[in-house]
Amino acid sequence: MTAEYAVATMAAVGFAGLLVVILRSDEVRSILTDLVRHALAFGG
Repeated sequence: MTAEYAVATMAAVGFAGLLVVILRSDEVRSILTDLVRHALAFGG
């Protein structure tokens, strides 16, 4: 395993962890849900 591979892996894990924390927030989840609903309504 190269150092670059280890750094990239750690960055990916950190980013995934951050996404999990963000998506657990009810406020963010409702914003994303509304965004998807508006996008689907606009497309359909």
